[in-house]
Amino acid sequence: MIIAGLVLTGLAALVHVYIFFLESFAWTSPRGRATFGTSESEAEATRELAFNQGFYNLFLAVTVFVGIIAFAVGSAPVGAALVFVGAGSMVAASLVLLLSSPEKRGAALKQGVVPALGIIALVIGIAV
Repeated sequence: MIIAGLVLTGLAALVHVYIFFLESFAWTSPRGRATFGTSESEAEATRELAFNQGFYNLFLAVTVFVGIIAFAVGSAPVGAALVFVGAGSMVAASLVLLLSSPEKRGAALKQGVVPALGIIALVIGIAV
């Protein structure tokens, strides 16, 4: 189960790297605007905020990746702590999105289900 948890949280981290790209570099592009449902003027007006938000997503992903590497080199306690912090923050952010903008349920689920499943699998794997 530990491997399943690490794979799932690793996949979630890859999704957050993609979100980083969209928010920080493709925000005003047609693809970025379509993904986030913004008009050209809204995207231009919020570009700096999105750029910053993208880096939050990147830092969460990096935290998970470093945790996975720590597991791989034999430091399970450090690895678990980093994966739980990174993936747990992803889940928490998805809950904030879901509760504050219920119409964005789909995005919240895409952002939060996989890291939540990874956390559950990792907890089970560590407990056994």
